[in-house]
Amino acid sequence: MRPSSPVLVGLLFLLTSSLILPPLLPAALAVPAFKLKPNDPYALIFGTVWGPDNRVIYGVKVKIRRASDKKAKWELYSDHAGEFAQRVPAGQADYVVWADVKGVKTTEGQMLHLAQPVDVHVEYDERVDIGLHLTN
Repeated sequence: MRPSSPVLVGLLFLLTSSLILPPLLPAALAVPAFKLKPNDPYALIFGTVWGPDNRVIYGVKVKIRRASDKKAKWELYSDHAGEFAQRVPAGQADYVVWADVKGVKTTEGQMLHLAQPVDVHVEYDERVDIGLHLTN
């Protein structure tokens, strides 16, 4: 059975338009919070999310903001090792890092809470390691 010519033309159009046109992304995904050029210096906030049983937790939303700001500038999730990493501009600055645990529960169904937000001070182009501890 041969495809009719309108079907063939439609398939050919879809194929060529997907190769030529740029993908459509929401503005929030297409534009990062700040732009680093390839050789720009940066600091790295690296952390691990820990549960009440001292095991790492996957998939927890982590938010980071400058200490002087009210809203989070960066949002990311902990990976399968419970870890997260965010590049921030190099130079002296203070940040606040916390976990958004709305709806996060243990396997027994208990709600989790953040023990306390973590203050981070960056001086240069360095890596700062932190831990976010969740409690029942």
